[in-house]
Amino acid sequence: MLRGNEIKPAEGKLGVMLVGLGAVSTTFVAGIQAIKKGISEPFGSVTQMSTIRLGKRTENRTPLIKDFVPLANLEDLEFMAWDIFEYDAYEAALKAGVLEKELLDKIEPELRSLKPQKAVFNNNYVKKLHGTYVKTGINKMDLAQQLMDDIKRFQEKNNCSRLVMAWAASTEVYLESDPVHNTLESFEQGLRDNHPAIAPSMIYAYAALQMGIPFLNGAPNLNLEIPALRKLAEEKKVPVAGKDFKTGQTLMKTIIAPGLKARMLGIHGWFSTNILGNRDGEVLDDPESFKTKEVSKLSVLETILEPEKYPQLYKNLYHKVRINYYPPRGDNKESWDNIDIFGWLGYPMQIKINFLCRDSILAAPVLLDLILLIDLAQRCNMSGVQEWLSFFWKSPMTAPGLYPENDLFIQQMKMKNTLRYMMKEDLITHLGLEYYNEM
Repeated sequence: MLRGNEIKPAEGKLGVMLVGLGAVSTTFVAGIQAIKKGISEPFGSVTQMSTIRLGKRTENRTPLIKDFVPLANLEDLEFMAWDIFEYDAYEAALKAGVLEKELLDKIEPELRSLKPQKAVFNNNYVKKLHGTYVKTGINKMDLAQQLMDDIKRFQEKNNCSRLVMAWAASTEVYLESDPVHNTLESFEQGLRDNHPAIAPSMIYAYAALQMGIPFLNGAPNLNLEIPALRKLAEEKKVPVAGKDFKTGQTLMKTIIAPGLKARMLGIHGWFSTNILGNRDGEVLDDPESFKTKEVSKLSVLETILEPEKYPQLYKNLYHKVRINYYPPRGDNKESWDNIDIFGWLGYPMQIKINFLCRDSILAAPVLLDLILLIDLAQRCNMSGVQEWLSFFWKSPMTAPGLYPENDLFIQQMKMKNTLRYMMKEDLITHLGLEYYNEM
């Protein structure tokens, strides 16, 4: 790992390749263009707006993260996308309905210039969508090669010195590990044989990793964690991270649950329901895609609360998650949480949360931060799973056999300490005894 002055500089253009040009991607790209024009600011972006404490509190050193570590400049981002519909980014943004037309009109030329490539897509894996702009090939290996050809053309045309690929497309049907996933050799044979256990997101991940490009899995799909792709990332020395962008309801859970646990308050039940009407909501109306999302959303509380260590408080916790497709709401998701808790002498209490959020507005800055930070990781010669980016994920990847850390505040400390370590600064433990021992 390269640290401090050894880190490779962020020179040249960074190519950002987006799988899916729907609500999240168009909101992200439009936001970057608006920020570059001075129309808005990068609200919600940790890399752009958060500070990081260095040294003792008495030193008063708190630079912005973007001024502390050598991140790519927003002016140096170049975009490409794949999508199952042929709409350019301006048309796609209008159809997504997240951003107002008045804003989109101010950046229309920039958005019009982003026209998607045909996508690798199969309706068997996302049953509610019927794409019309889709690649064809003799097998899945051929489709992977077509993606690599797209990447080479994009890099050459835009003179990009570095690339990052991010999955910002739909949730695929639930898949379990299959023997075809066990080795790189069996996986590549599976690509040639059109094996049904190899989904489109795996094909994109394979293409990226083969070319030494970092991959971000923004959905709960099974891909980067299979042994074949883990091995490929290690062989190619590529950093990867996932999975499932942490946005609305799950973000709230990773804030609230650690607080209840810290105070040793018990929980009888946590009932969560959502309504949303965007393409994501339509896809999740299919039970097989919903199961993939449900597994991701349910896992959060168990790893935070650790019921095996605190059986009196959490062993009998009833946790239910519901997602309902409601077209009138569009991208403006609404979630309700009813939390039945208990405290001293077992007396019951309740917490109710009604979060009227905008899913893509929350996801766009997460996508920006992940792109900039995984590019930084690659320039530090870091490879494989980047657990220090857990802060941004619903279902963080870890080393095999290691449980994930879902407490948002521990995740934040881990991320900031990793940045301090990169730059050869002292790690912050918050012990603080030195302030009193010196008195």
